[in-house]
Amino acid sequence: MALVTTKEMFAKALKNDYAVGAFNVNNMEIIQGIVEAAKEEKTSLILQVSAGARKYAKPVYLVKLVEAAILDTDLDIALHLDHGEDFDICKKCVDDGFTSVMIDGSKHPFEENIRLTKEVVEYAHSKGVVVEAELGKLAGIEDNINVDARSATFTVPEEAAEFVEKTGVDSLAVAIGTSHGAYKFKGEPYLDFERLKKIHSLIPDTPLVLHGASTVLPEFVKKCNDYGGDIPGAQGVPEDMIKEAAKHGVCKVNIDTDLRLAMTAEIRKHLAEHPADFDPRKYLGPARDAIKGMVQHKIKNVLNASNIK
Repeated sequence: MALVTTKEMFAKALKNDYAVGAFNVNNMEIIQGIVEAAKEEKTSLILQVSAGARKYAKPVYLVKLVEAAILDTDLDIALHLDHGEDFDICKKCVDDGFTSVMIDGSKHPFEENIRLTKEVVEYAHSKGVVVEAELGKLAGIEDNINVDARSATFTVPEEAAEFVEKTGVDSLAVAIGTSHGAYKFKGEPYLDFERLKKIHSLIPDTPLVLHGASTVLPEFVKKCNDYGGDIPGAQGVPEDMIKEAAKHGVCKVNIDTDLRLAMTAEIRKHLAEHPADFDPRKYLGPARDAIKGMVQHKIKNVLNASNIK
């Protein structure tokens, strides 16, 4: 098997109303836990690398770890750049062997976002690499604004159609109410499904992407806090909302916070119960298993993608 693009994955997802999990990776144990889950569930898989991961582990290490995962599991895996901030980082990742890159020009005015995205698309496509872009802005982890104010940053459906036509981008991340981090909602969770349906109706053949889509399961927040953590009030996107989004063009769901919670909760638990342990393998092994369990839960209960290659 090999590193692959997301084209075939997304085509099947669009046809069958499910989403492919895109899991952020930072080290060996996280990668191993994710791919073991995908192997058992026989599902498509996207591993993605953020700016923080590139800084922490260096791209060359992560690329080689993903290549090792393919050899070990015989899976087809898409290696994706998450939130590339400019043309140069996207070009570097394409040249380094990534099969998918995201250019995030959402901070720029509409026309500049189009120009930048088109530049990345032209280069990436010349190398056989697919491109994700973003239109609209997700709230930050500490934002405390009401739905009406937040709507000003949501993706405008008509602009989404124009953007895709002018850039030739392969997939589009849309803003409908999710946010990054563990504190996604201050009150009742809200996603603008009518907006999503409108976007999908205008660009039905374009795979849509949902960023900030961790569910922040309460039991893992509690486990972290029970063993010395301090993350009160964390709240994510309810699982039923993720399932509903997959019925309206969302083919890729980004998951990072849930992996961090699962891993950290298990490490805290192990160290609290075994204070004499100082061998990292003693606590990283169970943490890897926790990652695997979380990913299996997502594949089977949230993404509806189990046994779909």
